[in-house]
Amino acid sequence: MDIKSVIMAAGKGTRMKSETPKVLHEIFGKPLLGYILDNVKNITNENFVIVGHCAEQVKDYVEKNYENAKTVLQSPQLGTGHAVSMACPMLKDFKGLVLILNGDIPLITEETLKNFIDFHKQKNSDLTIMSAIFDDPSGLGRIIREPDSSLKCIVEEKDTTPEQKAVKEINAGIYCLDWEKIQPAFSQLSNNNAQGEYYLTDIIEWGKKNGLSVHAYIMENNEESFGINSRLHLAQATKIMQRRINEKLMINGVTIVDTETTYISADTEIGQDTIIYPSTYIEGKNKIGKNCKIGPCAHLRGGVEIEDNVKIGNFVEVKKSKIGSNTNAGHLSYIGDSEVGSHVNIGAGTITANYNPLTKEKSKTVLKDNVKVGSNTVLVAPVTVDEGANIGALSVITKNVPAWALALTRSPMRVIADWVKTQLK
Repeated sequence: MDIKSVIMAAGKGTRMKSETPKVLHEIFGKPLLGYILDNVKNITNENFVIVGHCAEQVKDYVEKNYENAKTVLQSPQLGTGHAVSMACPMLKDFKGLVLILNGDIPLITEETLKNFIDFHKQKNSDLTIMSAIFDDPSGLGRIIREPDSSLKCIVEEKDTTPEQKAVKEINAGIYCLDWEKIQPAFSQLSNNNAQGEYYLTDIIEWGKKNGLSVHAYIMENNEESFGINSRLHLAQATKIMQRRINEKLMINGVTIVDTETTYISADTEIGQDTIIYPSTYIEGKNKIGKNCKIGPCAHLRGGVEIEDNVKIGNFVEVKKSKIGSNTNAGHLSYIGDSEVGSHVNIGAGTITANYNPLTKEKSKTVLKDNVKVGSNTVLVAPVTVDEGANIGALSVITKNVPAWALALTRSPMRVIADWVKTQLK
């Protein structure tokens, strides 16, 4: 059965207090919306992102990064039900399932979404919502069930009876719809409420009135329902993500010396027996091999491929570079837009000067196998240092260096005897 998704990403996110739209705020270099799109990409064959506030920014991100996603403008923004209805023209003749999600729930997982869909199918449900159980559900809408455990309704806390208020199951805001049966609801929703908005939750009452099968699926891990509405929430979600990723890596054979100060993106692969030392930050998409040592205080900025037995040491930054096996970059260096071979040694304080501020172009630095780079060297790209060449310390390399040569640009050393004594007279 075909599955499509509608992702609501039109809100301003007022409590973020930011000019950046909420769904484009990042965790480990990836926008919140990116986590949602990545988690549905193996489930759905088409995704519709509802945009509104800063629509062009969100549209630009989606179009540059996701081929199976399209943006749909919601203007004006008249509520969650109205947001989903914006996708109705594109889904007019669709007969499969539609997942509805918010663009600000980065902790939801692909596994949970698959389990949710399986539950929907097993129950022969027409409309299923995802729910979560909290010991303290204060302020959240309660899930009220029928005697047969199907969904009866959602009651906002202010409207609950004492018995309903004691319920700990809440609405997680994710829906799975048999689209052919539920689509008519979106043309029949009412905005007869204090806010004058069309609420997505009203499709439950519509489904019940029309004799449809309506259910609720309880997610196993309630933290996956965590939505981002403030900078505080963003920090809390980051810590949850940090713990989740670090635990998975350690289970798979990676040593993380200090899990509290080590931040690694979900899109980073790390081989067995690699050690990540404290205060290391790895963002974006990267691949790190086996038996590597990364850190302490290292920063990988994305687009990094590191082969086996490599050392990236303290205060070394790497971005968009390939590094061959048995290579060392031990201290205080920047490696960007580079291709580094095997058995290379990069001395402390080495910089690949890859950016031209006038043309705003970035060029490539190539260090072939067995190259040795002395400390405090600047490699001005585009430049290639061929196999086995050595670079003397304090050099500024602006031309290609042939294989097995020595290149150095520093002035010859001068020693002036007794100079200090003459200055003290």
